[in-house]
Formats: sequence, C-alpha cells, structure tokens
Amino acid sequence: MPAQWTTLAVVVVVTVLVGLVWRRAQGRVRTTAAPAGDEAAGTWRDEVATAGATLGERATFLQLSAQVCSSCRATARTLTAVRDAEPGVVHVEVDVDERPDLVRRARMLRTPTVLVLDATGTEVARASGTMSPVQAREALAAVDATARSPRRIP
Repeated sequence: MPAQWTTLAVVVVVTVLVGLVWRRAQGRVRTTAAPAGDEAAGTWRDEVATAGATLGERATFLQLSAQVCSSCRATARTLTAVRDAEPGVVHVEVDVDERPDLVRRARMLRTPTVLVLDATGTEVARASGTMSPVQAREALAAVDATARSPRRIP
C-alpha cells in the first residue's frame, strides 16, 4: 500500500504544479517585434477595418474569440472597461469561426488571443487566455514604450 500512496502523492503534486504554471500563463502579455524592414508584415490595419472599426490613436486591442469561449466574454468585458478608461484606445473583437484565416495568420493556439496594436496597426504585444485589467494596462504600457522609442532603420 505505501507504493500506491507515493504514486498518488506524486500525481497530485505534478497536477498542482501543471495547474499553477497554466494559471500563471493566463493573459500574460508578451511583446512582439515586427520583422526588421518589413512593416507591412506586422500590420493588422485591414483586419480592423474589415471588422468595421478604425485603429485607436494610441492602441487597439484586436481580440480573436470564439462563441463557445467563456474566457473570451470575460476578456471582452475587461478590455471594454480599459478602453473606456484610457483615451485613444479601441477594442475590436473578431469571431475566429467567421474568420478562420486569422487563426493561421496570428499563429494562435487558443482563444482568446489578444493582439495589441499601435496606432499604425503594427502588433506590439499579444496575450492568450483571460486578461486581467492589470495585464491589459501592461500591454498599453508596451505600446507607449514602443511609441517613445525611435524605430530602427535597417
């Protein structure tokens, strides 16, 4: 019997650790870099326009969601609240069931995936999973930092 308890304890510990790692990754903002010398490759301007919106003067949250995703609804509420509190910020939600081409283009693995765009439509950061207001503001800080830094000329 002691071997069974040891096995059970190991399984419980591993499960808890995997759960903690997964939870920590939820909504984590990762900065991205446009390919050097290829500004057009990093722009999402057309996708925002196709969704019936315009880019924000400061930033745009382009949220790629699915209808059956409960985390998508929570993230949409968070991003809408941040949009309402921050000047020059736009939130655009696109259903990937209607636009499966975006799944491949965004190299997304799960919903929601939020692309954080600067005023030109260039991806500056992204997050997957449920975003908190703090994480959304971190993403805006990444946009602001990019806007302040000079662009590299190849």
